[in-house]
Amino acid sequence: MSNPRRSAKSAGKSPLVLITGASQGIGAAIANVFAQEIRGVRLALVARSERNLRTVAKACAKYGAKAEIFACDVSDEAEVAALGAAVTKRLGAVDVLINNAGTFAGAPFAEFAVADFDRIVAANLRSAFLVTRAFLPAMLKRRRGDIFFMSSIAGLGAYPNGAAYCAAKFGVTGLAKVLRAETKQAGLRVCCVHPGATWSPSWSKSGVKRERIMPAEDVARAFLDVYRLGRRTVVEEIVLRPQLGDI
Repeated sequence: MSNPRRSAKSAGKSPLVLITGASQGIGAAIANVFAQEIRGVRLALVARSERNLRTVAKACAKYGAKAEIFACDVSDEAEVAALGAAVTKRLGAVDVLINNAGTFAGAPFAEFAVADFDRIVAANLRSAFLVTRAFLPAMLKRRRGDIFFMSSIAGLGAYPNGAAYCAAKFGVTGLAKVLRAETKQAGLRVCCVHPGATWSPSWSKSGVKRERIMPAEDVARAFLDVYRLGRRTVVEEIVLRPQLGDI
């Protein structure tokens, strides 16, 4: 059965979806799901690894998506400014912005190095601020756009050895709430996603059985489903957890 919203979205110019952290894990899964489900979707895939981005872009192209890659450290202000200019010049205005970039490291609070703390906060929180700031003005001018923030259950509740990651993700959650409050009268929709344990390369040596962890494709589909809702409806927050519970 055809999806009426899919047909409507595809009838005009195909949406431009920008995904940070798109070279692997959930980011790559989001790219693939949008490519499969939205005919002719245009994708701006962003990450530091150009090689991995090319692999993801190639997979998306098999479904008819137009995927362009942009190598960028999204925690670097100058690189993000250049990214904003390059995406706009090559592809035009961004319709859907997915702030997915991030990384994890854990250690007891008293043993956590300052440099590692700064790195984790920059990768998860500073990046979301910089990238959103780069593309927000055009969305406000058009009075339309969807902005997603990838937080975590670590952005809702603290746990031991998570000083930097929890602080960063709590910050992402707060950032999303502020943007939602500022832009809800401007036609923009802001959603903050809080996944629990999701399978990615970082779990491969953890010793945790894959069956205990959510597949990245399920988390990715949640982004698509939220985006497909009618414009009068916004999902402000969504929490996803493994069916068997937290790891």
